Amino acid sequence: MARRRTYGRLLAEVKGATHLPARLLRRLLGLPEPGPSQAVELLIEWHRAHETWTRRFAGGRMRSRLTAGPRGGRLHERLGPVTLHFELRRADDAIDWQLCGGSLLGLPLPRAWFGSVLSCSGTQAGRYAFDIDARLPLVGRLVAYRG
Repeated sequence: MARRRTYGRLLAEVKGATHLPARLLRRLLGLPEPGPSQAVELLIEWHRAHETWTRRFAGGRMRSRLTAGPRGGRLHERLGPVTLHFELRRADDAIDWQLCGGSLLGLPLPRAWFGSVLSCSGTQAGRYAFDIDARLPLVGRLVAYRG
């Protein structure tokens, strides 16, 4: 039986490129579409070997599955057919997620194909706060959201 916790409605400013390749990639990965002041609800479900994070944005739902990597300090986040590999670093009351690789349908791909993902989450003034910005080569800003 999974334990669940829902974090109340947060507001997020979502940005991203509006051209067709970016829109198609966001849809494939379940990422939110750009828009100002979107209500976001975060549900985290803890299972024995993984966590499922479901973020409900105004325009849809983004679900990812997080598992510990085989080496300590690594976290794998699966978004649709893509799995991103992160090293986690603590910075005061926040966690800085450093992208170090990824795979598509379980096949490792060159690190350069994943561009840059800046991700930091933690607490500010007693509230959950997040800042995510993902950019891909030839696509530009795929998605960025903060709140």
